[in-house]
Amino acid sequence: MSLSPDVQPPSGALRLAAIGDLHVGENHHQPYRELFSRISQEADVLALCGDLTNFGKTPEVEILAEDLQACTIPVVGVLGNHDFECGQPKEVAKILHQAGMTVLDGEAHEINGVGFAGCKGFIGGFGRYMLSAFGEPEIKAFVQASVDENLKLETSMRMLRSERNVVVLHYSPVQDTVEGEPPEIFPFLGSARMGETIDRFDGVSCVLHGHAHKGAYEGRTARGTPVYNVARPVLNRDLGIEFALFDV
Repeated sequence: MSLSPDVQPPSGALRLAAIGDLHVGENHHQPYRELFSRISQEADVLALCGDLTNFGKTPEVEILAEDLQACTIPVVGVLGNHDFECGQPKEVAKILHQAGMTVLDGEAHEINGVGFAGCKGFIGGFGRYMLSAFGEPEIKAFVQASVDENLKLETSMRMLRSERNVVVLHYSPVQDTVEGEPPEIFPFLGSARMGETIDRFDGVSCVLHGHAHKGAYEGRTARGTPVYNVARPVLNRDLGIEFALFDV
């Protein structure tokens, strides 16, 4: 569902740009300033799907925050696992919020009649291979972390009151969009729990996520809701684009 910026959106539609896995490093110099400026000319809203920094270091976040000043449209997004690496996700979220980004972590946000819900998400696997809370306490704690993150997603989706909605995640809710990665790491790329939660709600126009750099661009939940892997490497490699565009 990638659109050309030259094609005008239907009347009443919101044009949404999306990208994940920016991986800003502390030695980068204005890595996305020009891109954010260009996105602002082509879209109404920008969604960022996690792994915005390499290690969640303060200098990395500050570099991204400065570039976000070039974005003149609303920005929503979630953190990714890389943004947690230094153990200060709250500080990362605070700096991004001060730069104008709405960081979703179990909350919902509405822009021009379109609802946005989301959270980072977590791992656990898909289908019959999804890990269950059985055995050692460590396994049960691992699964509970997945369940807790999924509850954030459910909470945010229950807050939505709009008829058109977008779910923003970092981890994938379906196996379709992790295909292409080594099968051995599928369980570490997402969790079907999130897909099951999404399918309990009406009005979801699409789901966006990142994380799976070698995954596939497009998939669907069991109910048929479109899911898009907008990790930057996927967009660059498979579609030859720097960001995805959707009409919602």
